[in-house]
Amino acid sequence: DKTVSLRKDLSEMHEWITQAEEEYLERDFEYKTPDELQKAVEELKRAKEEAMQKEVKVKLITDSVNNFIAKAPPAAHEALKKELDVLITSYQRLCSRLNGKCKTLEEVWACWRELLSYLDAENKWLNEIELKLKATENIQGGAEEISESLDSLERLMRHPEDNRNQIRELAQTLTDGGILDELINEKLEKFNTRWEDLQQEAVRRQKSLEQSIQSAQETDKALRLIQESLAAIDKQLTAYIADRADAAQLPQEAQ
Repeated sequence: DKTVSLRKDLSEMHEWITQAEEEYLERDFEYKTPDELQKAVEELKRAKEEAMQKEVKVKLITDSVNNFIAKAPPAAHEALKKELDVLITSYQRLCSRLNGKCKTLEEVWACWRELLSYLDAENKWLNEIELKLKATENIQGGAEEISESLDSLERLMRHPEDNRNQIRELAQTLTDGGILDELINEKLEKFNTRWEDLQQEAVRRQKSLEQSIQSAQETDKALRLIQESLAAIDKQLTAYIADRADAAQLPQEAQ
């Protein structure tokens, strides 16, 4: 009987739609690790592709039902047509929901990757600060050399806040949705602690270098005064020698 065969096809398709909804749309998903999130994205992509492939099956059923209705008595039309309409509506709703959820999860995955990218960039900058702080830890030299080190550190510290703001916003977006919240909070706490520690150490080092510059400048000034004094004494002594003066006749300091 053609009606029985058509109803069987409709029923099988309904069962597949119900199963797909339960498997991919009705379950409560928790993403606690990147692997779980990535796996969910891949599964949903496959489900979306499988649903799209079912379009051929739905079209065949639709054509078969319509062809049967065109030839069958009117009494057989209404129930079969209603079942077909329900199937088409359910199928279209499934495809729409799968597409929406797949797009959302892909955006979430992209958000996670973007967060990692910003964290990596900021940690590289913090690595540079660490190296700079080590390089200026026991710096030796005159005021000019120390001043160059201070300028270099200050240039490095003039780092825009944009990346850190992006990290906060991306992390907030993910954790608000309960996605990778424990992992993200752990990474953020580690990053923020390191950021604060290095910022404070950099401020201390800047003050220390400024004091070193002042001390070096004072030392340079003292040495210059000594050199000027020695030059004046040398000039006076040279004049005494030129005049063949007797040491006993000279002032005490000249003797």
